Parts: sequence; structure tokens; C-alpha cells
Amino acid sequence: MSAAELFVVSFLTLTVAGTVGLQTLPGLYRGDPLSWSDAAFTATSAVCVTGLIVVDTATHFTFAGQFYLLVLIQLGGLGMLTLTSFVITALGGRPSLRSETIATGVGRTMPSISSRQLMIDVTRFTLALEAFGAIALYSIWAPRLGWREAMWPSLFHSVSAFCNAGFSTNTDSLVSFQGSPATVAVVSLLIVCGGLGFVTMEELWQVFGRRTNASIKRLSVHSRLVVWTSAALLVIGWGLFAVFEWRGVLGGMSLADKLSNAWFMSVTSRTAGFNSVDYAAASDSTNFLTVLFMMIGGSPGSTAGGMKTTTFALIGLLAWSRLRARPTVIFARRSIPEETIQRAVGLFVIVTGFVLTGIFVVASIEDFIGHRGEFLPTLFEVVSAFNTVGLSMGVTGELSTASRWVLVFLMFVGRTGPLSLASALVVRLSRTGKFRLAYEDVNVG
Repeated sequence: MSAAELFVVSFLTLTVAGTVGLQTLPGLYRGDPLSWSDAAFTATSAVCVTGLIVVDTATHFTFAGQFYLLVLIQLGGLGMLTLTSFVITALGGRPSLRSETIATGVGRTMPSISSRQLMIDVTRFTLALEAFGAIALYSIWAPRLGWREAMWPSLFHSVSAFCNAGFSTNTDSLVSFQGSPATVAVVSLLIVCGGLGFVTMEELWQVFGRRTNASIKRLSVHSRLVVWTSAALLVIGWGLFAVFEWRGVLGGMSLADKLSNAWFMSVTSRTAGFNSVDYAAASDSTNFLTVLFMMIGGSPGSTAGGMKTTTFALIGLLAWSRLRARPTVIFARRSIPEETIQRAVGLFVIVTGFVLTGIFVVASIEDFIGHRGEFLPTLFEVVSAFNTVGLSMGVTGELSTASRWVLVFLMFVGRTGPLSLASALVVRLSRTGKFRLAYEDVNVG
């Protein structure tokens, strides 16, 4: 199998195994077990770290069921190949070059960092940040929930936040903690770290944390683009959400709570799926801005979905360079290869095509069976599923079984990546069949 095929098959295998486990393992439910379709939806949502649910995780699953979901979230967040490669390395073996490339996504952006070291650091970063998050949340929640009762929710939310999954052991997600700025700050930090991408975290660690002769001295263009784009989106979103909802869903809060929850809306809208406010009660401008942020998503090589921050930034830089009549796209005093720009444009087209098709199919199915509802919630749900965000306006459980299967497909495609799936399904051409035809121009605009 090619690298892309191996990547897709690994997630498909984990999803199928998760579905079978939800149907066959005893002691996972407090009530009736999930049907096969609901089990497939839940397993796909966990493995693809989406967070959309058809049953309440807090009340429908036992501790064993929640633990099983957390295992699926952790495996899906890190990626099966990353964990497998690390185990092989720890046992003294060496994973194949192909597995290393898929697991780490190093490629040409970080030639100075070995895949082996990156895989080790990925696992170290993950365990360290999740442990920090669990301890921090426990110290905040223990006085409120109880010293024993706060242990499992703290660990569950820490792993779910870092993996950008959005699953919660609370029925209302984090709405009951909207008055706790400390909770918002810790969960936000975990979400941002998980959404930056392992390559960027490794570079940041080498530049600012690991002071050795082997460390790199400057961030690559990739990491600079990730950091600047992520920071800009967070700040812009913070301001816009605060303006849109200052007298809306944030209206009854104190000044500190308004600012912290507006910040959290900016953080969670691109990747995570946790919510501290009711999006069904939010304004249309807020929900549409959330849709736009969900489409952008996190950064490459992270636990987040979406078209990725670098894709969004490169398209913007391409438009700016054309407006200034520049032949190349420039960022941080470097020219971006034309091949990379074309991949970004292609990815944008593919993502938009999948989302629009998904919206049309789900809306058509619901209209056909007589479940006529508002268009914005349907749009919101489809975009959230494909970009593996997990936010919802409360219509997931009301969708028909056929529409849920559409969302299952969109979650899987959104997690494995449109280009990876296209590469896995493409018909390989022989070398003798590769040639270029004569040019003929077409009028545009």
C-alpha cells in the first residue's frame, strides 16, 4: 500500500474495531446498548476526534464505557501509526521510513529534525501536557466536585481537550463552568497546544526550551506561518465573538466571564467542540462566524481538522501577491514553492466541494422524509462533522439515520484528509503515460 492508503486503512480499521467494541463489550452502558448505526457514529466521532454525539456521554455510558471512548480518542488523536512507531522504537527496532513519514509528517519542512526524535518527543509532549491538564483541572474542580469525584472528569477532559475531541463527561459540556476563568484557561491551553501541530511544537521546544548544540536556532517558515496565523485568528475571533454576544449569550456574565468565554468561543470554534455557551441561543452572526472558523480548523500534523491554518494563510498570501503583481508568494523573507501553493488551492477546492455536497445531501434527505428544519443548524452540523470540530446547535439527535451515516462518512473523510483519500483511491498511471498536452488559454473573470 502507498503511504496515503496505509494512513486511511489504519483509521478505518480503528473505526471498525471501535464500532464492534461498542456493540460487543459488556458493561459499557447504563441503559440500552447503542444500535449498530449509533455505535458506528459514536466510534467514528471518537476516533476522528470530532465530538458529535447521539446519546449523552455522561448519562448513557458507565465508567467502563467512558474509558473505552477515551482510548479511542487517544488513539485517534495521536494516530495509530505514531503510537505503533514509538512502541517499535522503544523496543529497540526501527519503523519503516514510510511509517515514520506518515506518523510524523516531517517531510521537507523540517530537514534538521529526525523522524525518530520527533516521534519520541510527540509522545512526551502528549503525556506531559495531558498530565499537566489533568492536575490543573483537578486542583480547580476538586473543591467543587469533591476530591475523589473530580479525578476522572479531570483526566477525561484533559485528554479530550488536547486531542481536540470535544467529548465531555458533563451533560452540558463546559456550560456549568462558564463562570470559572481558570477552567476556561486550562482547557484553552490544551486545545491550542493540540491544534498547533507536533512539528511546530517540536520546533518551539528546540528553539525556546532545549538549549543544546543540536537544537535548531530559528523557526521554519512552516512554524512561523502556523504561529502567526493561529494567533491572528484567535485574537480576531475573540474580539468578534465578544462584540456579537456581549448582550446575547454572554449578557448575564461578569466582565471577566464575558472576556474569558468570548476567548473560549474563539479557541474551540476551530478545533475542539467543547462549548461553554449554548450555540442554539447564539445569534446568526456568531454561528456563521463559527462555521467559517470551523472550515479553517487547526494546523497540519495536529489533532485538529479543517482545511488547516497554513492552507488558509497561503491562499490569502496568494491573493495578496497577485494584487501586488508579484510572481511568487512570499512570507518571512522566503518564497513559497509553486507546488505548495497549488496543493493549498486544490485542498481548498476539495474541502469546499465535500462540505457543499454534504450540506446538499443532508438537507435533501431531511426534506424528503419530512424533517423540515432551519437551514443554519444543518449547515452548522455538516461543517462541524467534516472539519471534526464537534460543536452542535442541538440537532444531532434529531437527524435521520441516513443523515447520520452521511455525517459518519464526512467525519472519516475530514479526519483522514481529502488529499490522502484521493491519493489512496487514485488510479496509478504508468511512466509511459505521463506527458503534457499543448497549451491553450481560457478567459477568466
